[in-house]
Order: sequence, then structure tokens, then C-alpha cells
Amino acid sequence: MSGEFKLGKLIIEGKTKKVYELLTDPSLCLLVSKDRITAGDGAKAHNLEGKAEISTTTTVKVFKLLSEVGLKTAFVKHGAEKSFVAKKCDMVPIEWVTRRMATGSFLKRHPGVPEGYTFNPPLQETFFKDDANHDPQWSDQQIISAGFRVGGVNITRNEVDIMKRTALAVFEILERAWATRNCALIDMKIEFGVDTNGEILVADIIDSDSWRLWPAGDKRCMKDKQVYRDLREVKPEDLEKVKINFRWVASELDHCLARPSPLIVVLMGSTSDEEHCLKIAKHAAALGLRTDIRVCSAHKSTVETLNILAEYDNCKEKVVLIAVAGRSNGLGPVLSGNTTLPVINCPPCKPDSAARDVWSSLDVPSGLGCTTALHPETAAIAAAQIHALDNHIVWSRLRTKQLANYVSLKQADVKMRESHA
Repeated sequence: MSGEFKLGKLIIEGKTKKVYELLTDPSLCLLVSKDRITAGDGAKAHNLEGKAEISTTTTVKVFKLLSEVGLKTAFVKHGAEKSFVAKKCDMVPIEWVTRRMATGSFLKRHPGVPEGYTFNPPLQETFFKDDANHDPQWSDQQIISAGFRVGGVNITRNEVDIMKRTALAVFEILERAWATRNCALIDMKIEFGVDTNGEILVADIIDSDSWRLWPAGDKRCMKDKQVYRDLREVKPEDLEKVKINFRWVASELDHCLARPSPLIVVLMGSTSDEEHCLKIAKHAAALGLRTDIRVCSAHKSTVETLNILAEYDNCKEKVVLIAVAGRSNGLGPVLSGNTTLPVINCPPCKPDSAARDVWSSLDVPSGLGCTTALHPETAAIAAAQIHALDNHIVWSRLRTKQLANYVSLKQADVKMRESHA
């Protein structure tokens, strides 16, 4: 570890990790996990050889998934077996818990609610980090009234709202990922930090200590730290079972990360529309889609158009078609009438013929299902939404885009109010 990184002082040491400064870059730090498992605010603790490496592997894979779908985190790169590099953050002293189902401490605090009660939307709770007082639950009002200033940022209603929205997005993204492995993410906790640029980021560690995970939605098959919490007497074979569970989680995450980019095919009636098509492809790439661009004319080369269509009807993967044709748009309707693949019209509207271009795409014959989007980004998003039905990476990119829109508007509103104060 020290051979690869020049370590500075120990910033903080917790029950299961140490955080060091990096002398090569003061904006970064190194998080080193311990071979230690604890419960009950440290009242229950055991050494667990190999846990540090498994914990680091799990955290790295989770943060890589979040980063892949565009969500901002403090994670930078994997370090040695037991460590990873992250942006140095001042931590917000709050744990953000998101719950899909009622279990654990929630049931103790809410007698009468049956275990397994489902929260739609997920329930969000916050807890002040204070081991001596067992991390008491706090309301939004308490967090705001505490007047925290973290990394030069005042934690006001705006910051709380952004962290709540982000915590929900993180949960839903990971919930979707685990669903592909037939595992139910029951609840999870995350933390936020403020980096040296004053940006609020998902930070710290996300591993099997952070969530409840039930394969097939069955509590009896749980693979998380609750197995350790529930042990009245901890024997070596029990600790080995816990470690096996943790290793299984880390291994399964590989399958959550591995997902091929879905395909959209943009068919243009004329090469004069290439720029319009390239815009669609650019927006599609940002959403995790790959694009084939083809040239064909439903009017001038109908047989060739149907031959190209047959290639994608028989290509053994799911495809969304986007037809780019103006004036008299026969391309979209011809495609739609000869395939069961989804077809989206995206006419390249010209100022002198915009009304005709749009109407040509909207007024299709009966029995056809091609829809119309006027802007390249809209067409790309519509195609991504279709693919998102069975591709959790694309779904997560769309979810992150929604979050980014919310944060952008929230920050713009703050600046506007400040400028007119």
C-alpha cells in the first residue's frame, strides 16, 4: 500500500476503516478497510480475516456502477486490495436511510406495522451520527436547524433536498441492479461529503454493511450483515458463513455491471439529414445506447428499405428504429407497417416546411404505431425509455438525468433568489 501511495497523516479512524491523506494530491485521500465486523454501535465486534478485501471490492463495484450511469460520487479509483482512492471530503454527520420494506429498527419504532410492509415510494429516514446516543433519528427540520457548515457549505433546506433526492436515486439504481440477480434490496444507508470544490458527493463506503439484501425477496436467504447481527453466540463457523455471504455479494455485482449497450437504428431518407442523425446518436450515447445510422428511402428504394429492415428484425437483439424523413414522410410508416419493432419519427424540420414536415409524420395511416418526436434529444430519450424496460443501466442513466435536472433547477433557483435578495 505505502509503495504505491505516499500517505500523509491519518485523517480519521473508524470501527471498520482508516482514512489517510495522500501527499501526492491534497484533494484526494485513501480509504483502507479493516478485517473487522461490528454491530450495535461497536458493542459487538469480531476480527474477520478477508473482510477488508471483500468490503473494498464491493464498494469499488458499487461506485463504478453509480459512476457508469452518471451519478457523482467521491470515488476515484481502486487502490490496493484493501483500499481505494477518493476525493477528500468533509463528511455531513447524517446517515441517509432509504427503505423499500419495513423490517429491523423501523418495526421497533412503529409497532403495529407488519414486517414486509412495502413503501411506495421508498421511505426515507435520517439519523444523526452519534454512537454514544445510538445514532438518533432526526427530522429534516433538525438537520436544517443544526446549522451545519461542512467543507465551506452551509447545510440548508436546499442541500437537504438535494441529498434526499440523491439518496433516493442511489437506492433505486441499486434496487434495479439487484433485481437483475433476483435479489430484493430491502433498505440501505449512505453518507455524503463535501469535496474541496464545495460539491456534495455520495461518499464513504457502500458494502454489505450498508444494506439488507434478500435473494428472491426471502428474508431467510439474507446475504447482508444482519446475519451477523442476529447471532447470539458467534462461533468461527458462523463468521465463515458471514464471509461467504459477503464474498457472494461482491461476485454477483459483476453481473450487475456487465450489460451490453442496447441498439437504436437511425434511418435517414437523405444524406442531407446526416447532421440531424448525428445529434440523435450523440444524445443516445449519453444514455448508454449505441447507434447504427443507415440511408434508405421508402419512396425511391422501397425494396432496399425492407431489406435493411429485415437485417434488424433478425439481428437477435432488441432494437428501436428512428426514422428521419421530412416533406412526405413515408419512411416511418413503411417501417412501422412491416415490423413489430418500435418506430419513432424524428423529422428534420426546416424553417420553410416545418408544418408540413411535422404533419407528414403525425398523420399516419390507421393501423400503424409509429410515434413522433421533434427534437433529436427527445427521440433519443424516447428510445432509451423503451430499452429501459429491460436494461437497468439505461434505466439508471435516465434516472440520473432526472436527478441532474432537479439539482440544476434547484441550484438555478437559489442563484436567482440570491441575486435579487
